[in-house]
Amino acid sequence: MATATYPPPPPYYRLYKDYLQNPKSAPEPPPPIEGTYVCFGGNYTTDDVLPSLEDQGVRQLYPKGPNIDFKKELRSLNRELQLHILELADVLVERPSQYARRVEEMSLIFKNLHHLLNSLRPHQARATLIHILELQIQRRKEALEDIKRRREEAQRLLKESLATLDGQ
Repeated sequence: MATATYPPPPPYYRLYKDYLQNPKSAPEPPPPIEGTYVCFGGNYTTDDVLPSLEDQGVRQLYPKGPNIDFKKELRSLNRELQLHILELADVLVERPSQYARRVEEMSLIFKNLHHLLNSLRPHQARATLIHILELQIQRRKEALEDIKRRREEAQRLLKESLATLDGQ
């Protein structure tokens, strides 16, 4: 009895048998998914919207609204976290049985910090894209200057060559 090292190809490979002769004979790819879909048992959506902390069942520690001073709020939450870490160390020494509440408070602060940072992701992506495009423009300008310099050098060499040929 012979065994195969690899499983046989899926049956739809036959749809591509004439692809080299006629590339349009292959079927069109499926349209992109829009809305919600299920993947590995989890529900996902194609909308890139950051859910609010209340939607996730987490209490928000910073003010609500569109005009949030991210720098100020991140610093405030960071200081609060540092204070809670020191209090946790004190609680672990003095009253070890009460550490769970302090850990939950720290978890809440971490979730708020994480949410604030995630809300800055679109700004970070935009700034990164701008930086990449500026670097591309700079490289292209440098390449153009290099081409111009080489062209002028080639023209100078041609003129010198013509001058030496005329001089003979």
